[in-house]
Amino acid sequence: MATSSSTRRPTTSGWLSFAAIIFLLIGIYNVINGLVGIFKKAYYVVTGNEVLIFNFTAWGWTWLIVGIIQLVIAWGLFTGQTWARMAAIVLAALVAIGHLLFLAAFPLWSIVTIALCVLVIYALTVPSNHHTAAV
Repeated sequence: MATSSSTRRPTTSGWLSFAAIIFLLIGIYNVINGLVGIFKKAYYVVTGNEVLIFNFTAWGWTWLIVGIIQLVIAWGLFTGQTWARMAAIVLAALVAIGHLLFLAAFPLWSIVTIALCVLVIYALTVPSNHHTAAV
């Protein structure tokens, strides 16, 4: 029996769209953060030239690569891909941990990013309305 377009369930939910948008923004910010780390090391206010174990150039390349991966995953979230949902949860957790290490260099942005990562994880793990049983 064929289903009409009016009876199909949506492949995305409001929470999934929210997570995709926030993850896209975090990815864009991490790309910018990486480029600043690579090209303008004096921007970060830290004594010395290291963030815990890396210098700013290595840290900049790390954030640039992570940001690009986040942009790809955000595209996957927008298109409703299951792999993107799992990858976003894992990467959001890793980005939050990474920003804990980056806290000394850019505290306000790191705290905001950690909070946004927690929101993304929540948005990707909360059950959507079309998965609940009808009453």
